[in-house]
Amino acid sequence: MNYREVYRSWIENPYYDENTKAELLAIKDNEKEIEDRFYRELEFGTGGMRGVIGAGTNRMNKYTIRKAAQGLANYLKNQGTGNKGIAIAYDSRHCSDTFAMETALVMASNNIKAYLFDELRPTPELSFAVRYLGCAAGVVITASHNPKEYNGFKVYSSDGCQLPPKESDEVIKEVSAISDISCIGCISREEAFEKGLIQVIGKEVDDAYIAELKKVCINPDISREIGKSTKIIYTPLHGTGNKPVRRILKDIGFENVLIVKEQEMPDPDFSTVKYPNPEEKAAFNIAIEMAKNEDVDLIIGTDPDADRVGVVVRDSSGEYVTLTGNQTGCILMEYILSQKKQKGILPDNAFVVKTIVSSDLARKIAQNYDVEIIDVLTGFKFIGEQIRLLDDTGMKKFMFGFEESYGYLAGTHARDKDAVVASMLIAEVYAWYKSRGMNLYQGLMEIFEKYGYVKEGVDSFTLKGKEGLERIESAMATLRSREISKIGPRDVEIISDYERQEKVIVKTGEHSRIDLPKSNVLHYTLEPGSWFCIRPSGTEPKIKIYYGVSSSSLENADKELELLKQDVLTIVKPLLE
Repeated sequence: MNYREVYRSWIENPYYDENTKAELLAIKDNEKEIEDRFYRELEFGTGGMRGVIGAGTNRMNKYTIRKAAQGLANYLKNQGTGNKGIAIAYDSRHCSDTFAMETALVMASNNIKAYLFDELRPTPELSFAVRYLGCAAGVVITASHNPKEYNGFKVYSSDGCQLPPKESDEVIKEVSAISDISCIGCISREEAFEKGLIQVIGKEVDDAYIAELKKVCINPDISREIGKSTKIIYTPLHGTGNKPVRRILKDIGFENVLIVKEQEMPDPDFSTVKYPNPEEKAAFNIAIEMAKNEDVDLIIGTDPDADRVGVVVRDSSGEYVTLTGNQTGCILMEYILSQKKQKGILPDNAFVVKTIVSSDLARKIAQNYDVEIIDVLTGFKFIGEQIRLLDDTGMKKFMFGFEESYGYLAGTHARDKDAVVASMLIAEVYAWYKSRGMNLYQGLMEIFEKYGYVKEGVDSFTLKGKEGLERIESAMATLRSREISKIGPRDVEIISDYERQEKVIVKTGEHSRIDLPKSNVLHYTLEPGSWFCIRPSGTEPKIKIYYGVSSSSLENADKELELLKQDVLTIVKPLLE
């Protein structure tokens, strides 16, 4: 059927409720909107699916949720693991609780027990709960830091990690095999609870999760001492971090955590911010004004599902500045490795993990402590995969993993980025520097002085709709077809094409294989010590460009970064217009 026929079937089929039909009838004269909602089915990708909430096959709604859930249920039954059940969590977004219940009911209809949280919970706690409860899989309803119009369906494997490529491909096949959503049935809530196929979970899992986080502390005595008198400002940005972050900070000794009241309570409209994204300084505007009034040096903010965390500190001039995800990740890595080494508890077989678009500074830190560093593709599931392959098997010991997009993990309690444990560690690091008469910004400068001034940046371009996706695909294809040997005055040394899984040394033409899964990513290593990388986002209609430079001073690094951006965009922007 073409998109018009599918649109008409949703209006005419009694399976779809009256609210859905009314929403679709309201756009009956808007051909472009009808096409966008029905020209395709919302893609179930490697980590699940994410999209704008609304009626239609290309939207997040209870019917597309049912299809995703049924595909996952079919996969679990084929694997013979459905008897282990599935854990389900959700965040503060529009329809999250509804979508979570729909998922639970589909599972119950397939005789798969659903462990459903009693209220909103962080994504990392869902990752923890899957392993804690011994489930076959997990689902969290969230769109992370996306705008309020979005929601998502994120799937986890039995090890608490987002689905690895092989399992993901199998689930995608099962979802794609469902040709008619209206054939998916659900038992009633009453029947599901009566048969014990839905079990509400909460406090027991919370307590076990928090207990695991405390094990990650390295200097608890310093946190307790400094935490008695030191103020920290925290904002959950209307999301799930409010209770667990406040609890863990209090438990490790921070008695003066001030909450941004305007952003404390769950709010699906995220009414105090344009985007609920701790990567954006604007998300901290209210917190910064509060910090000025309260004379506070440190602000911590978590995104709606509390897997990402942003940090604001006072610099040497007293201005409030946001740390980049790379800077926070490197501060945490330096702290963890240095303190473990000082205490004699850094294992000989320790390893850390970063993504290919994250800071090269991390490599210098790891090398300084003789710790192996592993590069993986963008996506925290690949960091989680390394924990499973190396730590779970006893071969090596995982110390820390991070990605530049504000995601961090210390400890193996979860297999996804965890803003709750990261918030705890950020507070602990802050206390450690304070015990030395320094703040976090001064700590960052100390790291730069030790390893060199490294600076990164990122640009992203949103291209919505069918035309946008086509332009993104065309831009990547054009870049692959060009033999780019110079970016401005800089020679290109190496081109790494992760889709073709090959690396080319430009001067010699020598090819070598990249031993990572295929991914639509191009990475350019430049002279001297700079690089950039371009990739379409896997979760949003965006294409992203990452940059990195290394220089002799912070000022020079800033200048070189801006020049690199200009030269790269001169090539890339025309391809997107």
